[in-house]
Amino acid sequence: MSHIILFDGACHFCDWSVRFILKRDKKAVYTFASLQSDAGQRILDKYGVPSDVDSLVYVSSNQYYVKSSAALRICKHLKGLWKLCFLLLMVPKPIRDPIYTIVSRNRHKWFGTKESCSLPPPEMRDRFL
Repeated sequence: MSHIILFDGACHFCDWSVRFILKRDKKAVYTFASLQSDAGQRILDKYGVPSDVDSLVYVSSNQYYVKSSAALRICKHLKGLWKLCFLLLMVPKPIRDPIYTIVSRNRHKWFGTKESCSLPPPEMRDRFL
């Protein structure tokens, strides 16, 4: 089964989030691509992700997830207590997603942007598409 995380490559918060996941993904479950990359665009097209999605996208079992559903599903495979966040999927989306949306809409203002994606460390490059 493939687990792909697409992220905003120009966002400092998203870059930090990818590094956070890499550190806690000891079984190397996830592969990554920036939304802006050719690989990211091909995946978005393949799964029919709406063009207005500009934040986190998680692809697993031939389905895509966005907003809080994506973030919480990613937690399922992380090391430590983070995997318990997966249980928050029981909270209805109308409660979860507005919180996610506030952070997503303000992430560039709060955390800043960069001109290009950071290069992953050499030992992690095979996990990036």
